[in-house]
Amino acid sequence: MTIPALAVVLVGAVTAGCGASGDSGGGPADGKGLEKTRITVGTMPVADTAALQIAIRKGFFKAEGLTVRTTTLSGGAESVGRLRAGAIDVSFGNYVSYFLAHANKALDLRIVSDGFQSAPGTHAVLVPKDSPVSSLKDLEGKKIGVNTKRNISALLVQKAGKAEGAVFDDDKDFVEIDMPNMGTALESGSVDAVQAVEPFVTAIEKSGAGRVVADLGKPPTAGFPIAGYASTAAFTEKNPKTVAAFQRAMSRAQRQAGNRSNVVAALPDYTKITTEEAAQLRLGGYPVALDPARLRRVVELMREFGYVKQEIDVEPLLVRTAP
Repeated sequence: MTIPALAVVLVGAVTAGCGASGDSGGGPADGKGLEKTRITVGTMPVADTAALQIAIRKGFFKAEGLTVRTTTLSGGAESVGRLRAGAIDVSFGNYVSYFLAHANKALDLRIVSDGFQSAPGTHAVLVPKDSPVSSLKDLEGKKIGVNTKRNISALLVQKAGKAEGAVFDDDKDFVEIDMPNMGTALESGSVDAVQAVEPFVTAIEKSGAGRVVADLGKPPTAGFPIAGYASTAAFTEKNPKTVAAFQRAMSRAQRQAGNRSNVVAALPDYTKITTEEAAQLRLGGYPVALDPARLRRVVELMREFGYVKQEIDVEPLLVRTAP
């Protein structure tokens, strides 16, 4: 199987409008009372965003009176930039990029929904199949591809590497590569390793382009909070009913994503992989509610590796509305 056969290509724009199914919703189907009934949401072509697609697929946004258009982003840095520019209303992104932007005053952000947490196999470091590398320690001083520097990818590698006595410099040891191009980068030898997520981990393994040398979904980074959905403080303050409607739809979808079959069914809707291929993927968790205690774990790890020096108070950044 070739990499393109499993490569994920997000549909350019998806609009909520399918009939709802599953648990009941709580919002007006006509959007009456919402400050804004059409919103643009930034997303990424990864299994982490399956709940968003479930909400679209099952009409959860429509039940809340929302029409959602999605646009594809390359990573957390682009998410921050496009939120700041007002090009998107809500965006999926990793917590490291979000908290770093907040600490650097690059964006006055608010987290409106949790998204994904790691599990065994969901995040991994891969090397070419014939590479002599057998551990993260062997990768010291070598080039590791990540989708964005100084984000969750590099941080997980640094933490797992530390457990093996390896030290990685964020500026010198990591290079940026879009997720769909990681298998090609391994085959060309432009990098010594990549930090990939599902479905790209499985794609690279199946194609023969690489093998897993470190599973970042296991200790010391097991069950790590990976990403969520954020907006700006200005948007959430101006559109509280719209944000609450988005949250209700996502809460329903996150709950349904806890059933593996719902995720497997949704993946072919916004990717080019088949249901059979989707069934092979390793999936993580889709938390239903925002939990400041969980997210403080991200801040603690960021401070451990010098991403930020100051403490970040997570609680005020979370938008939690009543059902």
